[in-house]
This record gives sequence, C-alpha cells and structure tokens, in this order.
Amino acid sequence: MEIKKVAVIGMGTMGSQIGIVCARGGFQTAMVDVNSIQVENGMNSIRKFFKGQEKKGKIGRESSEKILSHMTSGTMIEEAVEDVDLVIEAVFEDVEVKKNIFRKLDKTSPSKTILASNTSTLWVAELAAATNRPQQCLGTHFLIPAALTPMVEVVRGPVTSDATHNTVIDFLTKCGKETVTVADFPGFVINRLYLPMVNEAFFALETSIATAEEIDRSCVKGLGFPLGPLAAADAFGLDILLACMKTFHQELGDKYRPCPLLVKLVKAGHLGRKSGQGVYSYNHK
Repeated sequence: MEIKKVAVIGMGTMGSQIGIVCARGGFQTAMVDVNSIQVENGMNSIRKFFKGQEKKGKIGRESSEKILSHMTSGTMIEEAVEDVDLVIEAVFEDVEVKKNIFRKLDKTSPSKTILASNTSTLWVAELAAATNRPQQCLGTHFLIPAALTPMVEVVRGPVTSDATHNTVIDFLTKCGKETVTVADFPGFVINRLYLPMVNEAFFALETSIATAEEIDRSCVKGLGFPLGPLAAADAFGLDILLACMKTFHQELGDKYRPCPLLVKLVKAGHLGRKSGQGVYSYNHK
C-alpha cells in the first residue's frame, strides 16, 4: 500500500511538529485535537515554526504556504480518518488514553489504515491489542523537535506485519527521515538511554552538586549536547519526563525511580516552558 493521506491525532508540541513533517513530505495531513482552542493553539505553533524558519532563511514564504496548504485541522476524529492511509497518534503519554484512541480509530478508519503511536515508553503490543488489526499497528517515535530532528524510531509490535513496517519506512523516507527499527520494549533505544540521564540530572540538582546552569553547561560544553538535560526537560515538559520515568520504574525496577525533586516540581505545576516555570523561569519571555 502507498500512503497518500495522513491524520495526526493530538496538536500539542509533538503532534504539531509531526504534522509539519507529514505535510512537508507532500502528504495531505489532517490534524485533530479535542477542542477548538487546542486546534488553534496547534496551528499557531505551526505558523510560528514557519515564521522562525523564514527569518533564519531556512525556507521561503511560498514554500511555507505550500506546506500549510496540505494541512487541515478540526476536532472530529471520525471525519479526519474516514479516508486516510495512516494515522499517527500523538497524545499525552497515558496508556489508557492511547488505548481508547486506538479503539476509536479501529472503528472509524478504513480497514486498510495503518495505526501508529508516537509513544516514547509504552508497549506497542498493548496499544495494538486494543484493536482488531494488531498486524497494522506499530510505533513511530519522533524526537523533539520532530520537524528538525532527522531520526525516527520505528517500533515493531509482536505481530506487526512486514507490509506495515515497510510501508511506514517508505513513508518516513519520503518525509526526509532516517529510521532505525527497534524492538517493542519500554523506552526503546533512545529514551532508554537518554531519559534516565535527564532524571539523574535532577538528582544532581537536588543534592546540590552544582547549580542548574552549571549542570547544563557541563553537558553542553563537556559532552557536546545541543541543550543541557534540565533545559531539555523544561522544553519537552517535566510532566512528560515524570510520566516516562514512572513507566520505566514500573516496568524495569527501582533503578529508574523518578527523582523526588522532579515529582515535587510537577506537583507544584512547574512543568517547564509551557507553564512558564520549570527548572528555569520563562515568565519574563
């Protein structure tokens, strides 16, 4: 099967970026979120991304408008998926929420449609089991920022078919992405290595080994990271990090226990850039 039309469920930070990837690849892309406010916020972030790229000379206005012309947005999943070849779910990292979406997609999308999840830590097998088409389910783990990061992890569930896997690899290649195929296991490869390191940075901060700025500067200047782990956590959301670490802790043991400082910040509503306060303050911006 050749993919021509795509739907992206969820227009938060990841979903909006994934929509850009799909539309930039030339695919008709339907974007969906739960209400009109979320939809408008998502489209605003997409427009802001293109304006930023235009200012940097990375893309022209005409090209931006052409990509945007491939995108539609709305709140009705049923309408968005009625004739698509691929659906990419990109909602909050909660297994029950994702399973409910997969059940709905299974009922409302054509029988040919491939269902993919952007999960970063959950079992693809569990999501696929919520449908009557597990052979057409897999994971497509995009990295932040999805529109700029070249790599996507493709996660095969226990019964993901070769046809499904190959079709999605071909689709991602046309979108300009490199792919690595990984086994269905919590965290896969990238997050299994990276997120515990970010969690450890919170332990370092909690025990006053160094300030947040010095911890981040050590990783940027000493290890060559593009962004320090604490600043990165603020960027993708401390609540997201905590949800992932809770999954690791449950599935893999106490070695992956979330740092108490991370838990405390999330309980206080300090979620990072999106809330204006995380490890760092963004209220002045």
